[in-house]
Amino acid sequence: NGSSASITMFVSPQPVEATDDAFWDQFWADTATSVQDVFALVPAAEIRAVREESPSNLATLCYKAVEKLVQGAESGCHTEKDRQIILNCCRLLTRILPYIFEDPDWRGFFWSTVPGAGRGGGDEDDENARPLAESLLLAVADLLFCPDFTVQSHRRSTVDTAEDIHSIDSCEYIWEAGVGFAHAPQPNYTHDLNRTELLKLLLTCFSEAMYLPPSTDSSNANPWVQFFCSTENRHALPLFTSLLNVVCAYDPVGYGIPYNHLLFSDYREPLVEEAAQVLIVTLDYDSSTSSSPTVDGTTTGTAMDDVDPPGPDNLFVNYLSRIHREEDFQFILKGVARLLSNPLVQTYLPNSAKKIQFHQELLVLFWKLCDFNKKFLFFVLKSSDVLDILVPILYFLNDARADQSRVGLMHIGVFILLLLSGERNFGVRLNKPYSVRVPMDIPVFTGTHADLLIIVFHKIITSGHQRLQPLFDCLLTIVVNVSPYLKSLSMVAANKLLHLLEAFSTTWFLFSAVQNHHLVFFLLEVFNNIIQYQFDGNSNLVYAVIRKRNVFHQLANLPTDSQSIQKGLQRKKKTPETISRTNSLDGVSMEGSRPAAPAEPGTLKTSLVATPGIDKLTEKSQVSEDGTMRSLEPESSQPPPEGNPPSAVSNGEPWSEEASHPRRDRRRLSSASSSGQWTPTPDWVMSWKSKLPLQTIMRLLQVLVPQVEKICIDKGLTDESEILKFLQHGTLVGLLPVPHPILIRKYQANSGTAMWFRTYMWGVIYLRNVDPPIWYDTDVKLFEIQRV
Repeated sequence: NGSSASITMFVSPQPVEATDDAFWDQFWADTATSVQDVFALVPAAEIRAVREESPSNLATLCYKAVEKLVQGAESGCHTEKDRQIILNCCRLLTRILPYIFEDPDWRGFFWSTVPGAGRGGGDEDDENARPLAESLLLAVADLLFCPDFTVQSHRRSTVDTAEDIHSIDSCEYIWEAGVGFAHAPQPNYTHDLNRTELLKLLLTCFSEAMYLPPSTDSSNANPWVQFFCSTENRHALPLFTSLLNVVCAYDPVGYGIPYNHLLFSDYREPLVEEAAQVLIVTLDYDSSTSSSPTVDGTTTGTAMDDVDPPGPDNLFVNYLSRIHREEDFQFILKGVARLLSNPLVQTYLPNSAKKIQFHQELLVLFWKLCDFNKKFLFFVLKSSDVLDILVPILYFLNDARADQSRVGLMHIGVFILLLLSGERNFGVRLNKPYSVRVPMDIPVFTGTHADLLIIVFHKIITSGHQRLQPLFDCLLTIVVNVSPYLKSLSMVAANKLLHLLEAFSTTWFLFSAVQNHHLVFFLLEVFNNIIQYQFDGNSNLVYAVIRKRNVFHQLANLPTDSQSIQKGLQRKKKTPETISRTNSLDGVSMEGSRPAAPAEPGTLKTSLVATPGIDKLTEKSQVSEDGTMRSLEPESSQPPPEGNPPSAVSNGEPWSEEASHPRRDRRRLSSASSSGQWTPTPDWVMSWKSKLPLQTIMRLLQVLVPQVEKICIDKGLTDESEILKFLQHGTLVGLLPVPHPILIRKYQANSGTAMWFRTYMWGVIYLRNVDPPIWYDTDVKLFEIQRV
């Protein structure tokens, strides 16, 4: 075989002249190769050997491969032989690039200019000064809209009148109907395969980010992405649209015929996966540091026009933030919801559709859409369609809760729900009855989507693995955000909330870490919101509060002397588990569900950077009488509302930043908190105990408990339904304290989460690209690869 022979010669320290075409052509002349063959023929050790022993040969090989792509893009690769050469150059570069990136000395190589390497090298004009990376990216962009290679030709005749690749308007060649394009081209198997190979190369170019350690410095943008998504790329708009439409139009069921996928191989899926991965990488943009690309929900204009503020230089982010036609939003939302629901359909109609594996990429894409385009976020929340996104997310969260290798999936699911929960409409939508019966490992209940959310969150907290504890604040913040709008909780969900309060208010839990009491504050805020704003209709919750009234009395009488604190901590040593799993009577799980399983030993996972604390992730807004929100400035001089951190950051302060995050650095894990640097003191307990917002609940108990007891004595009752009937018709109007203003903690963009998304996204892409294993065994720095 040509390639293997030449590689061996090529390792020799003898430099081979760039003009020796006969030698270099062996690398791409092979007809019957696939990307897998290239990976097998060109072993890692050989590439590294060439890099060390004969660097000039490696440089020439890269330069010649790029030159071939540029020539192919120039000529429009009309013959089968030309196309084969292009594909082989693509495969070879995909193989070699990671080894260029892993060596810091080589990293600048593609950004240097090669003398005389202009367009064809003949005319010595300014074009010659293009860095190799730019030539490569522009050639790939051209080739992605090359008639008869990656798109259908619009001419009906022979080679003589073939379209000149430089005169075609690629907007007429968008790959799929959808946003901004109404015409659906005929599916073409070969074009899809060729696009997939080119996109694989593009993704590999962008993957230089994997070889730099995590940093929150937003100035080090990815130069490959930056150039590709700039105005230098004349295909930026049609390519962005093609990628988005290919993903959102994909239907794995196979044109509405169940079981169709068993008969036909689906050549679209690899393209859709590649498109989704390229799309999320091009949208990796830290919106917290720039003039925000998000457009206020009030501006108007035609599809992606210039009426809106100019927005970021990254054109992909720019276009995404400017989509605004209702039918485009509908197309995107339906597509994402259809694909996210695919694994759920699997559970109740096994094999009816092909199971897709790229739900993590879809969640990142959905996040980017909501974060960069506020009009899209409002559209999602305008109807109950948002529930088609919510249910799959809850399914993934519940399914992954015991699996260490899926911590990243847990985080992104929770982040999306946190973002949605900042909008009033989300809480309102949750009141819709839940009737879909997706088999999930949760207790059977009859109720609304709000009940489903609370029951799944309870399950994550009480039976998820240890690494999820940093998410508890986020989970409860979501429940607080929606609580003022929940019209009627089921008995199952009400009991779950009280079980959490019971678990979090034990003395050993409250005294064993500096931030644990925050969880109690969140839960009390939930009860207060429901009692003050949704008392009618929530008799189940009121009944549960009355039954568990001793929990509230114990909190009010929490001991604060040193001896009791020590005794509370002793109790912890006897019961080491995080949260009591007992006395949470789960009852029967849903039919057809499997318990959430831990990761198989040996499963690969990638490390993640720590996420910012809830106070950095969110900012507080107050909801006014008319439903509008105003942001509460943290600097305000007013005293902090109950249970909310004052802005003081002295070390004695219970809410101090440093104290709240002993686990900021994951690797040190609990050493700082448990090895005795911090110990609870009476002053510390007093400082937050005095702020526990218990007045509303105490007043409710004071009024209702005697009445309920009287009914029980008078009627000799032990029957719940009578009491519930009484509570349904009861009222506390005029008896409760003045309602507090509703506080919503809205997600706010920050560089910490931008970095988290970058490491998570590249970790997913690294692990999902196993055939061929593009980055496997190279020296990546952005994350560590670990085995469970």
